[in-house]
Amino acid sequence: MSNYRSEDQKLSANIEEYLETIYKLSHNGDMVKTTNISKCLNIAPGSVTQMLKKLDNKGYVDYSQYKGVKLTENGLKAAKSVTRKHRLLERFLHDILKLKNSLLHDQACEMEHTLSDEAERALCQVLNHPDKCPDDCPIPACDLPFTSCEECKARKEEEVSVVGKRDENLIPIMDLKNHQKGKVSFIRGDYKVIRRLLDMGITIGAIISVIKVAPLSGPVEVSIRGSKLAIGRDIACNVFVELTGDEEGLA
Repeated sequence: MSNYRSEDQKLSANIEEYLETIYKLSHNGDMVKTTNISKCLNIAPGSVTQMLKKLDNKGYVDYSQYKGVKLTENGLKAAKSVTRKHRLLERFLHDILKLKNSLLHDQACEMEHTLSDEAERALCQVLNHPDKCPDDCPIPACDLPFTSCEECKARKEEEVSVVGKRDENLIPIMDLKNHQKGKVSFIRGDYKVIRRLLDMGITIGAIISVIKVAPLSGPVEVSIRGSKLAIGRDIACNVFVELTGDEEGLA
């Protein structure tokens, strides 16, 4: 399995902050304006532009002077990784250490860049694989090559360096656009969640197509194995797919 950290050294905290910010500001891969990044990081636009050009040269973003910036596959993988660590840490600081909400973000920011992959995995298991941070923001799936959290727990004696990393960027059903489809590759949750999904016909390897994402807190209507289902958002944010690269013209 490949690892997005192909360089000898870990990404700098500064680079991770930029990638994390772009990921937070983008919506399903949309371009992000330089001015928005500048405001979010409280850094002068000129300095932001210089960094974006550097990230473009390194292959983490596609930068256009007048259109903005978009994460590449490598950039998205790195951004999801640091975002995941940040939100897991917020969950830990909130649930276990009972830290005040006003302190969560800054403390997590200081810790996320030094949290190892092994510590991240252990933290996720201690917290019972949460799907959202205290601010109700979704926690990205890990990039370990497991099909479920149950499989990860069953192989807890194997180190991350042994199990490797997943090549693909997985996307929760919740984030798919109308008529996009993908192969179910990872299910977050315990055996009860998996059993519930099995009863609905949602299994690893199945091709699932989004028909319509209802606004606000409504369900996601999907097609799988020839049947149409209305899936609640609590499920849709915990079923992750690998995009198949084509669309299905569903009515």
